[in-house]
Amino acid sequence: MESKVEFESSAGIELSGVLHRPDAGSPRAWVLFAHCFTCTKNVLAARHIADALTREGMAVLRFDFTGLGQSGGDFSETHFSSNVQDLVDAADFLAGEYQAPNILVGHSLGGTAMLAAASEIDSAVAIATIGSPAEAEHVLHLLEDDLETIEKAGCATVKLAGRPFQIRSEFIEDVRNQSVRDGIRNLRKALLVMHSPVDEVVPVKEAGRIYSSAMHPKSYISLDDADHLLSRKADSRYAGRVLSAWVSRFLDVAGEDLPTPAFEAAHVVVAGKTDDAFRVAINADGHVLQGDEPEEHGGADSGPSPYDLLSAALGACTVMTLNMYARHKKLPVESVRVDVQHGKIHAEDCERCETEKGKIDRFERRLTIAGDLSEDQRKRMLEIADRCPVHRTLHSEVEVASRLVE
Repeated sequence: MESKVEFESSAGIELSGVLHRPDAGSPRAWVLFAHCFTCTKNVLAARHIADALTREGMAVLRFDFTGLGQSGGDFSETHFSSNVQDLVDAADFLAGEYQAPNILVGHSLGGTAMLAAASEIDSAVAIATIGSPAEAEHVLHLLEDDLETIEKAGCATVKLAGRPFQIRSEFIEDVRNQSVRDGIRNLRKALLVMHSPVDEVVPVKEAGRIYSSAMHPKSYISLDDADHLLSRKADSRYAGRVLSAWVSRFLDVAGEDLPTPAFEAAHVVVAGKTDDAFRVAINADGHVLQGDEPEEHGGADSGPSPYDLLSAALGACTVMTLNMYARHKKLPVESVRVDVQHGKIHAEDCERCETEKGKIDRFERRLTIAGDLSEDQRKRMLEIADRCPVHRTLHSEVEVASRLVE
């Protein structure tokens, strides 16, 4: 669900944004997103990442910096420091109208600005940079051919990404006076650095400079062969999914929503709010998961469905059992993969089933075993797959006891 928002900056300029919210239920976190240098809130990476985070139950604000997109103001009068202030103003807007942001995300120079703004946004517990330089001064390499003209004349029109922009000497002076890396060490917020090793605009060594400057908790994710703008939908959505999974453990709101056992023997606890549709929070013996239903069934597809989780349990148990057997027998097995498909079939189509009428559940496993095994060894591995404890549970008589508790 998207809605247009407008808010006034501390400089009295009207800034334009788009607020993404989950279709059902209250957001599990609030995210502030900063776009790349001379981009707008509608750059593909911003849209795709916002969509991915919203699918995970988070609300996201992406907005145009002063002088860009639909926001007011003159771009030529802006600089890195004014971008940082715009971010602080956007965080104040969220805090006043909705909820203060828990997560800060910045792309390219927007990530560098977010690192600089983070110390002034107390509500944030985690920050992520995507293809960002460690210092604002890095952006000057885009202006190399025009730097001398700008400094001598005080202002010049330059082409960036094929579009003309007026750059003043004050902008150059401002970025040269920044020291973002000095502040990273004292962030006291969880940090995720995402970068592509083939980024041609901001070299991957910049990610290393950010990472080495930060204290733990910090993480690094390679975006493989993605370009700088994450122009492929698969790359930007992957970044959004990874970010959502990583940040969950650092959110106070996630901790509050994480269900705790009602009795000592419980190892798995699942809870959900009625107005959250099918979305549920899962505490699997301290491991945080989220369940949902696909969109075609009325859910938001923010997590695996119950049958997906059941299929995953069968697949995981099968892989563990086969690898354990291979180790025990010292078989030359390198890896095991199990693809599981669940569906319903008519009982009359099942030759080995006792049920004769209606439909039954059918799980189909396809095993891929990498290793130099003989045909007899492979057949034995197939037999061992049926000895997986979850497989046996599904084939045995099971009792589910339920009772109400206060």
